[in-house]
Amino acid sequence: MGREAVARAFAEIRAALAVLDAEVDGRGSEPFSAADPLAGLADGSLDILAGAAAVEAGVAGLKARAAMKYADTAHALAPPGMPVPAQEMAVAAEIGCVLALGPRAASTFLSASHALTTTLPLTLAALHTGTISWQHARAMADEAATLDPAGATALEAHFLDPDTPRPATAATIGEMPAHRFKHKARTWRERHHTESIGKRHTKAAADRRVEYRPDQDGMAWLSACLPAHQALAGWNRLNALSRAAQGPTEPRTLTQLRADTFAEAILTSGTNSGSNHGRADSPGIPADTSVAADTSVAAGTSAAAGTSAAADTSSGADAGTDPAPSSSIRAQVLVTVPVFALMGLTDEPAMLDGYGHIPASMARDLVANGADSFHRVLIDPRDGAPLEIGRTSYRVTKAMRNWLRLRDGKCPFPGCSNSSLDNEADHLLAWHDGGTTGISNLGQPCPKHHKLRHTSGWTPTPATKNQPPGWTSPTGRQYKSEHQDWEPPHWPESALSAMPAHLKPGEQRRERHRGQAHRPADLLHRGLSQAEVELEEFFYGSG
Repeated sequence: MGREAVARAFAEIRAALAVLDAEVDGRGSEPFSAADPLAGLADGSLDILAGAAAVEAGVAGLKARAAMKYADTAHALAPPGMPVPAQEMAVAAEIGCVLALGPRAASTFLSASHALTTTLPLTLAALHTGTISWQHARAMADEAATLDPAGATALEAHFLDPDTPRPATAATIGEMPAHRFKHKARTWRERHHTESIGKRHTKAAADRRVEYRPDQDGMAWLSACLPAHQALAGWNRLNALSRAAQGPTEPRTLTQLRADTFAEAILTSGTNSGSNHGRADSPGIPADTSVAADTSVAAGTSAAAGTSAAADTSSGADAGTDPAPSSSIRAQVLVTVPVFALMGLTDEPAMLDGYGHIPASMARDLVANGADSFHRVLIDPRDGAPLEIGRTSYRVTKAMRNWLRLRDGKCPFPGCSNSSLDNEADHLLAWHDGGTTGISNLGQPCPKHHKLRHTSGWTPTPATKNQPPGWTSPTGRQYKSEHQDWEPPHWPESALSAMPAHLKPGEQRRERHRGQAHRPADLLHRGLSQAEVELEEFFYGSG
């Protein structure tokens, strides 16, 4: 009965697919909407897409379980004395042939399947129910691979346990693309790994490399694995140089300009500004163009107040020999670092905007070797979310833009990864419709999605001071925003011992609900509790 039952089940699946194919073609027994068949077909097609995604996820979970069941039985049936590596190679080869996968892909599939069926039960269950995709499950398995069993369990529970508190307006991991979930899972892993990020970075830096991969049509990929701050600074410099080269007489796109600028940088000495290595039909970018990398550091304590800094550092201005004056192009690198880590009192990781966590030592080096100005940032002592930019710059447009960067981290459109430095401030409720210029009425979409909002039926939903806007599609479907995963920074013992007892972590939540009659008048508009006011005065004084 076993094989007959399997054959019958797959026959029923194929019959169901035939029904769905007919519905997509508009050949169903009845239309999705008799009143408006065309609109009904459009809406029904989206329903089919959503259902197909859930079924694909369930099938992926089935494949993982079937693969591991085969692996277990194959090991049990292996001849006595057969080496384990040979058994594993034979299993991978068999599954690779069945699924038409290469050896490396088959091994990767088996590794993920093993993790799902042995150490990640919540992920496998979510895959079976269709709430996450195989790509999400792969990302979970990849990030859990270097954690101990307790760490893997905690990682999975943080994202999939229904009892884990999360904002109602935040997208679940299944509602965001897998690459965005992978970023969030990696952020959690960096914060909670038993080994410090400094030690792990030292090991990883030893594996820095450049790789070459041929592509089609006479093209190839050249990529480098570098320390994060170097890679991001280089990327931002390419952007700045390429944007500066744009103009009415420049036919190349920004993407093409980046590629040409990169090629010229590695193929020339940097001194012959008239070279033509970058492209075949126009002069290259002058090699004496220099960029200062602008490193902004937003540092917060686990109390309610913090410090942030914007640092100007040179990024190769003196590399060439051409005496011509350097350009004023600036490329920005934003780093958020807890103030105690900045002082060297803790080893909390810092956040490199557009990348993720970096060692505190790297952040201190970026500040020490270039920071020339600081922005104070007030953060929530309970979850680490930014509460306010320093009182001297609260009503300044630049401060609001900095706030949006801290709140959103990237373009808030579902699935978009465009970093905050390239985004544009936008009124959620238009100014001419009565909208105000306040943080709760501002978003920072990337240029692409800013244009989409004003040229189509996509509209943002309301935001708050700490939560970015979601989006509503032209079909009326609601898509939640991706929220940043703030966590309370760590306190060094020296600070805890010097702090009044009622202001220590654990007391602040209770203090927030007590009487508010004695708050200083200049802080009333910021909505802070008495404890938060006293915490700021504890660090910065009452002036």
